[in-house]
Amino acid sequence: MMRLCYGVVEGGQWIELLLMVLFCGQSYFFSSYFWLIFGKNLFFGVMSELIPFWRLLGHDYFPLGVLMRREFGCSVWKVSVDIGCSCPNIDGTVGTGGCLFCNTSSFAPSRRFREPVVSIVEQIDVGIRQLKRRYRHAQKFIAYFQPSTNTHLELEDLERFCRLALGHRDVVGLAIGTRPDALPEEVLEMLGFLSRTAWVQLEIGLQSIHQKSLDFLNRGHDYLVFRESFRRCRRHGFRLGVHLILGIPGESREEVLATAQEMAFLQPDSIKLHHLYVVRETPLEKLWRAGEIRLTTLEEYAGLVVDFLEELPPTVVVERIAGEADALFLLAPEWTGNKHAARNAVNQEFQRRCSFQGRLWLAKKKRQLIVDS
Repeated sequence: MMRLCYGVVEGGQWIELLLMVLFCGQSYFFSSYFWLIFGKNLFFGVMSELIPFWRLLGHDYFPLGVLMRREFGCSVWKVSVDIGCSCPNIDGTVGTGGCLFCNTSSFAPSRRFREPVVSIVEQIDVGIRQLKRRYRHAQKFIAYFQPSTNTHLELEDLERFCRLALGHRDVVGLAIGTRPDALPEEVLEMLGFLSRTAWVQLEIGLQSIHQKSLDFLNRGHDYLVFRESFRRCRRHGFRLGVHLILGIPGESREEVLATAQEMAFLQPDSIKLHHLYVVRETPLEKLWRAGEIRLTTLEEYAGLVVDFLEELPPTVVVERIAGEADALFLLAPEWTGNKHAARNAVNQEFQRRCSFQGRLWLAKKKRQLIVDS
């Protein structure tokens, strides 16, 4: 049963509560995946202005799993694929030190164990077997080119890898992780062409809109580079995701909200939120051991996540709300090792505030409509 928050009904919110009562009762017909399949027609119209359809499914934010079921009608998971790319912030194209926090071995087993490079299809097959053992309901998969900067290679090679992945019998889409300063126009044109017949998403690591934070993280680019790349990507029709870090040392709550409001303006298709955590063999480790930085507590981070998501339009998919790292590499904060901790803390903070993703964004939109009328 959907949570209802009494005592906060203002203006037309009684309509929203009535809809929640009607569509979120005990009836399986109204509260099940019926709405995932038919919600596009029923709610992405006038009613979507009253209440985001994913709230009728009991969520405080728009999770990736809901999108996958709406798009493909089944459970879809991402399979990590390593296509052997380097990073322009490591190989000298932009810099040589890499980002302050980054050690690809901490999240990519292919880099951790120095395994011999195997084919794209073999990697997908192995990844699917592992996911099906862990999640028995997994049916279809997104091939996720994850480690390093996956547009930092020859166009012909990237296109070949993309077509190999999309040609796999169990793959229904493609996600490609990259940086905003590694997006030549010919790559965008190729991805745009593929997106005409396939689900394609480009995931751009931004981390923050604030230059002081980008400098601290040693990103090697400024925000204007991201804005220009984002604008160019939008012309080609594929999906766009953005990766961000909350809790960067020296970044205030107001600056986090400014980043959220900028994302609300740009409206990417999805976002991934990470906290700043320390892994071995990184420049960040040295700062942490020297006591020069303070990391956010779980409670502080949950507050920042909810602050951020309240400003984000309800149509933006939230793919992740916290980062993860392998236990062999993770140093701090300790709560990073519990992948459910952040999710539970964020859900509790939403309940405490009686809030949801887009609450403030919708309020601002309603006020603007009143002013315009």
